[in-house]
Formats: sequence, structure tokens, C-alpha cells
Amino acid sequence: MTLRLFDDITEPGLSKESLGTGAAILHGFALAREAALLEALNSVVEKSPFRHMVTPGGFRMSVAMTNCGVLGWVTDRTGYRYDPIDPETQRHWPQMPQPFLELATTAAEDAGFPAFTPDACLVNRYEPGAKLSLHQDKDERDFTQPIVSVSLGLPAVFLFGGDKRTDKTTRIPVAHGDVIVWGGPKRLRYHGVMPLKDGSHALLGGYRFNLTFRKAA
Repeated sequence: MTLRLFDDITEPGLSKESLGTGAAILHGFALAREAALLEALNSVVEKSPFRHMVTPGGFRMSVAMTNCGVLGWVTDRTGYRYDPIDPETQRHWPQMPQPFLELATTAAEDAGFPAFTPDACLVNRYEPGAKLSLHQDKDERDFTQPIVSVSLGLPAVFLFGGDKRTDKTTRIPVAHGDVIVWGGPKRLRYHGVMPLKDGSHALLGGYRFNLTFRKAA
């Protein structure tokens, strides 16, 4: 099914819609911080460039990734994990920029999670055709903390499923500046992103960037 997202919007580009207990999409929530977020994103990528990681099964991921924060999420032939060291640079991941932290905490609070303190931000870069298969975010230690996911650039379709991979998914269109927050009873829901369609964004060209904030430790 495709969720109807644009009912009862009183201000163009800004609204909040429940996705069930513990989850919400905040339309346009990041737009007011757009310039600061993009500048911060560039600073992160300069220190830890994007790369295509390899899954434990040996598959090269179509989404390019990097991280910032105390911990970074990595995958290779040995498994999935959080690590304080960037395996590409052999240095600590870049510090989480203040605009990132402020956005994550305020979005979480707006969605009903006032005590969110992220220590990791996974940054994904999608180009046309790239996708993210259904999966759970379960490498973190504290499942009482939510996930905050920020969309920048090209529009995409976020898939929000159930507690099992085979459960039916809801298709949620996400645009530049939208933020999805899920936690509580929805914290371990399967989710993914459909293959990105061709397009051009005024600021970010032919890419979509996704900032995913977690409390990993």
C-alpha cells in the first residue's frame, strides 16, 4: 500500500503524520537547517569519504556509505558491527557536527522521544538504481532509543514493514527535508528503500543522501 501523506497540511512543506504508535514522519522538518546540514555533510565526507561496503556474504552494497560520531556502522566479510575507527582511513570517524546533533535531538523530541542522545550517524549516498533491502537496525545495544532518518536530495520511497521480513510493507514517499522517526514498539520494524529513480535536485544533483542517527553504545 502507499500511505496518503498530505492530508490536513496547514503550512506548505511542513506537517507531522503518525505512522503508528512510536513512529512518525515529519515533513520538511530539516528544511530550516538545510544550509548548515549540507555544509556539515561536506565536512564529514572530506575526512571520511564515501565507499561501497561489502556484506558478510560478499555482496557489494549499491549504496555508498560513511559515518560520523563516536561510533560508525561497518560491514565486511567478518560481519556487521559498530567501530570507533574508519577502516578506510584508520582514524576515528569525524566528530558528529553540531547541526546534525541538533536536528536529530529536536526531531526525536517532536516525535515523542525527548531523551535521544545519538552517538552514531550513518550517512548513505544513493544514486539512481541504488536501494536498501529490508532489514532491521539491531546492532545497537539500547532498543529504547529511536532511529532518526533524514532525507536530503532526490525523492525516494521508504518501505516500512513489520516485525518479520515477510510482513506487508507500507510505501512512504520521502522528499528533501523529510525526517522519519521510529522507536518504542516500532523500533525493530523491518524497513528499506526502493531503487532510486533518475532525477536532478537543485542542490544535490542526481543523488539522495540519508542521515540515520542511532544510539549505538
